[in-house]
Amino acid sequence: MDNQEFINKVIESVISGDDVEAEALAKQALENNMDPLAVINDGYVVGIKQVGDMFEVGELFLPELIQAAEAVKKSTTILNEAITGGANKDKGKVLIATVEGDIHDIGKAIVLSLLVANGFDVLDLGRDVPTLDIITKAEEFKADVIGTSALLTTTMVRQQDLEKALRNEGLRDKYKTIVGGAPVTVRWAEKIGADAYAENAGEGVNKIISLIGK
Repeated sequence: MDNQEFINKVIESVISGDDVEAEALAKQALENNMDPLAVINDGYVVGIKQVGDMFEVGELFLPELIQAAEAVKKSTTILNEAITGGANKDKGKVLIATVEGDIHDIGKAIVLSLLVANGFDVLDLGRDVPTLDIITKAEEFKADVIGTSALLTTTMVRQQDLEKALRNEGLRDKYKTIVGGAPVTVRWAEKIGADAYAENAGEGVNKIISLIGK
């Protein structure tokens, strides 16, 4: 099997939401001395983007989207560990979460992979995370940046709640904040007082690099 055939299998494992196969392929890539970052970008990221496109047009449904995101998360964890060699990351600490009331996870899964691949220490709190939990974990983790995602217009307000809560706790200047998600816009980010807005995963990583300044 040549590299492209292997990458195609990776993409298919993500689209089918087969986390066992996706993880096995990640391990196989390392055994075959393939570039883990290339496998992430050309395989898992491409696969999850295709899943997102299929979800948008109704070809896949939410449970399948979540399955695919889990497959990517588990697999890229294996590959990211190989990239970092288990060493401490020194570019900064980023906490990411999908806000309370929202189970959207797909974009965040891509952001997680790209951040780790770029040398960041990342804490992913998952989906449906209450505002106070985000702040508590950010304090424990000693995060530099807090990133939140919202898929629904009804949950966007949780991003505003976070900004207010940080100010009320006297913590707003301690963190940089970045927001994203399908209904989120740069105007919304400016309105609520977030430090940055990202339209997609790649832009999110670049914005976070700029926010931390390393």
